[in-house]
Amino acid sequence: MAPGSSDLIVSFGEMLIDFVPTVSGVSLAEAPGFLKAPGGAPANVAIAVARLGGKAAFVGKLGDDEFGHMLAGILKENGVSADGINFDKGARTALAFVTLRADGEREFMFYRNPSADMLLTPDELNLDLIRSAKVFHYGSISLIVEPCRSAHLKAMKVAKEAGALLSYDPNLRLPLWPSAEEARKQILSIWETADVIKVSDVELEFLTGSNKIDDESAMTLWHKNLKLLLVTLGEKGCRYYTKGFRGSVDAYQVKAVDTTGAGDSFVGALLCKIVEDHSIIQLPSLICFREDKIKFSDIKI
Repeated sequence: MAPGSSDLIVSFGEMLIDFVPTVSGVSLAEAPGFLKAPGGAPANVAIAVARLGGKAAFVGKLGDDEFGHMLAGILKENGVSADGINFDKGARTALAFVTLRADGEREFMFYRNPSADMLLTPDELNLDLIRSAKVFHYGSISLIVEPCRSAHLKAMKVAKEAGALLSYDPNLRLPLWPSAEEARKQILSIWETADVIKVSDVELEFLTGSNKIDDESAMTLWHKNLKLLLVTLGEKGCRYYTKGFRGSVDAYQVKAVDTTGAGDSFVGALLCKIVEDHSIIQLPSLICFREDKIKFSDIKI
């Protein structure tokens, strides 16, 4: 297969087990019990792509344990290629406890000291798989420690050189970083490489240091190589920005049960729509998002 010739969307990063309370609207301490569920933002995106009919693959590392093999099996069951997965015999699959409290705030507690995903090395990357990507998607959690940071940077470089569109969702998880300052620094360290960036309203405030969520604040995150910037606003929909036009899309009105993974589903749907319209993607250097070619109101989850 020629590099970048397929419609493959490759997600890079972490996959883990989320433990969610058996009762909604309580803190982690108040939860009477927990159910295990597959998680990890890049893996969520890959599964969203596959469920929407797209071609998806995942690149990362899992523990050589029952949870790790369970997660690899879930990817395969959902039609996601697991050819980019490595298994570590010396570290466990990452775990996270997550809840949506009654006040609407999410609460996280992570167990990864270190977890297998943190130990992925550059030499373990499936470079042929990465080179075959039309879109290469990633977050920022894989930037926190070595050797995974070096693997992340190499994977980005290889994908870019092969002609892939680079998609970035920082997916801020402050408890995993040594400090807020370090999180901001490392998240922005790869900012100008991405062609498509999606941030939430909370991440916009964090990265800009402003309490304003408006066009002026969003455009401070624009860079010369960027093709598309999206700001998701929860129940208020999203804003989108390109070199030639900008606009907003209202959200569908639904009864929210749990918002965990909602942004990942959004990204998966967006990337599917972009790849579906081949007139949009030729090479990243030649992309021209046109309002008559991509209708954001058509992106459905």
